[in-house]
Amino acid sequence: MPADPTRPRVRMSAEQRRRQVLEAATALIAEHGYRGLAVQDVADACGLTLGGLLHHFGSKSGLLTAVLEHRDEQDHRSLAEHLGAAAHPDPPAAGAGDDLPEPTLAELCAAIVRRNAGQREIVRLYAVLEVESLAPEHPAHRFFAERQRRTLDHLTRLAPPGPDARDLARHVLALMDGLQVQWLRDPEVDLVSAWRRTAQQVPQLAPAGG
Repeated sequence: MPADPTRPRVRMSAEQRRRQVLEAATALIAEHGYRGLAVQDVADACGLTLGGLLHHFGSKSGLLTAVLEHRDEQDHRSLAEHLGAAAHPDPPAAGAGDDLPEPTLAELCAAIVRRNAGQREIVRLYAVLEVESLAPEHPAHRFFAERQRRTLDHLTRLAPPGPDARDLARHVLALMDGLQVQWLRDPEVDLVSAWRRTAQQVPQLAPAGG
């Protein structure tokens, strides 16, 4: 619903306004998908004119890219608190956390699942956009292709060395993504418990000493 023009606007710094827009856009994309998103709705939710919003992001595709990068940065910081900056499968900068030990493959996957279990709408956002962006003309097509490649590279590096390391990385990623889709569809699924049981069937994901 459009913002009330009689309501005084709250003055924000450029960074505060940017964060407000990103959060509003995240919620609307999660609900409607990128193709169903009206940038005007984002502007209305933030009490901005369309021109004011585009001043910060340039275009609808620029807003989408900013939303995805913002969410990845937030996830990186959250996982870094538990596992160290080198733990995230898609770190924002090369060399971040190089002085910290990397987690095992099992530790990283378990941490990601615990993190995702607490942000259902964000996981739904990524699931929707990953499917939409399969179309080569989608503005997030390259983003998700590169993100998948970097994730597989990181999981491969954590896998036991050998000719099957890349295949194991693909298998693990498929298990995580598939289980999350089931969890999104069925609120009765406990994502953390379901992952724990699934991981027990893959020797490389067994907890250390267990």
